Amino acid sequence: MKRLLPLLALIASPLMAQDAQQRIAWNKPAEPFRLIGNVHYVGTDGLSAYLIVDPKGHVLIDGGLPESAPVIAANIARLGFRMRDVRHLLINHAHYDHSGGLAELKRASGAKLVASAGDAPDLVAGRTIGRPELDGFPPVRVDRIVGQGAAVTIGATRLVAHMTPGHTKGCTSWAMTTRDPAVRRGKPVSVLFACSITTAGQPLTGAKDYPSAAADFRATFARLDRIEADVFLNFHPEFFNLAAKRARLIAGDRAAFVDPAELPRQVAKARAGFEVELARQRALPAIRAQ
Repeated sequence: MKRLLPLLALIASPLMAQDAQQRIAWNKPAEPFRLIGNVHYVGTDGLSAYLIVDPKGHVLIDGGLPESAPVIAANIARLGFRMRDVRHLLINHAHYDHSGGLAELKRASGAKLVASAGDAPDLVAGRTIGRPELDGFPPVRVDRIVGQGAAVTIGATRLVAHMTPGHTKGCTSWAMTTRDPAVRRGKPVSVLFACSITTAGQPLTGAKDYPSAAADFRATFARLDRIEADVFLNFHPEFFNLAAKRARLIAGDRAAFVDPAELPRQVAKARAGFEVELARQRALPAIRAQ
């Protein structure tokens, strides 16, 4: 065992360094901006967070890493809004890079945290149960549990929860409608804040903590097939080409983020990747037996 410890340390050190560099890259500050209507981007360079503003109060979706909380709070202030006016705090899924800042943002704003039943135990525990390879995060109390079709309403703003599990047990996509005078002559524009639909290391076969993962992914793809969204948003900017779309927005295209075909494209891509990964994982026992 004594001989094994230095070897384990040599293996762990590069992995820890790689993870530290990933966190730094994800948490690089980004310029906040109005995306469309009353939807604003307030996240970091690598982790999305969205502020939906209403005269009656605001809704903040996602908290990034623990170290992202001050960056998100600063971005909200830079746009001229106040943290104490955030009434609801939502989450897309309980991984450390999305729920890490929730506890601090909840403390700073006094907002009520809304989450699904599937993700609530992880948020309270401060870790993704069944995924010991993932970093933990500050535990946070959930104030309201929501299920499929539940709504979070403040003023004229209404966000509807769609349960899209697979990536986690309680992965939640949020849908809303906004209006922008410079887009479609002010007619309603549907927005989907889509939870991650990639497998991203999730065990799909034989996982005692989440045996229904594969079935959940398939149910999620089917649910998303039935949803229409003019604007597709995600919680990792590179997944939906945020930088390129923002460049078009800055150039004067107020509809830069409007693309009704993007959700079907994203689902098709994720579904294909899921089937490849499921086949790979199913082959692993046979490979080990050889």
